[in-house]
Amino acid sequence: MQIRQLGALVITAAAGDTKGETAIGGVVAFIGLIASQYLGGWDTALKVLVFLMIADYISGLLGAVKTKTVNSEIMFWGGIRKGVVLGVIALAVLLDELIGGEVPVFRTIALYFYSGREGLSVVENLGVLGVPLPPALTKFLEQLQQKGEGKQ
Repeated sequence: MQIRQLGALVITAAAGDTKGETAIGGVVAFIGLIASQYLGGWDTALKVLVFLMIADYISGLLGAVKTKTVNSEIMFWGGIRKGVVLGVIALAVLLDELIGGEVPVFRTIALYFYSGREGLSVVENLGVLGVPLPPALTKFLEQLQQKGEGKQ
């Protein structure tokens, strides 16, 4: 009896309790699969960028709440800007495919550049929140941005 209940629990967790949950889960998985394909795969560089984008958005919101400057239009356009960045990454993937190289040069440059920018933005937001950061982390993010700009 316990094995049957465990099996039902696993299937329910994977598929959802209702048809609606299953459908929504399937749609989200499909969108994630397509996005991952167009962004060149779900590797560490892309994970870092997405993490920094989320951290920037949240820390920016918290900083705006602290300084009492929350503006829904700024938040909306910040989200749009992040979507455009992902579009640039997708374009970089297509350019890499166009030149036919084995190494994703354009994608890597774009990911480093935008990771550096997002990281510096997070550092600025954390400064507004009064969170001290190690100088080595700040220096690393500045170097990452410089790599993306081709300065190193």
